[in-house]
Formats: sequence, structure tokens, C-alpha cells
Amino acid sequence: MDHSQELSKFKRGIVIGCHLCNKSIRKISLLLHIPWSTVSGIITKWKQLGTTAT
Repeated sequence: MDHSQELSKFKRGIVIGCHLCNKSIRKISLLLHIPWSTVSGIITKWKQLGTTAT
């Protein structure tokens, strides 16, 4: 995935779902084939805002 692409709302929801099931950031990254920094950013934004919207 290049840096110009954004994850779909569905994929961001999957990241949060995995996080709520106590999967590690590294494990989520490997399962979904996305960079761990992206996963971490989605989770951080979700914790701060309570939404997966960008």
C-alpha cells in the first residue's frame, strides 16, 4: 500500500475490532498486511475521538 491511499472505513473498523479482541498492534498489522504505524495511528485516533472517521 503506498502512502497516498487511505484505508476504507470498513478496514479501519476491522482494526478496532481486532484491538478490542486484545490483539497486539503487531499481530493486527501482520493479519491485515498494513504497516504497524498505520494500525497504531488508527487505534490512537479512535481512543481520542471515539470514532474511526478521518
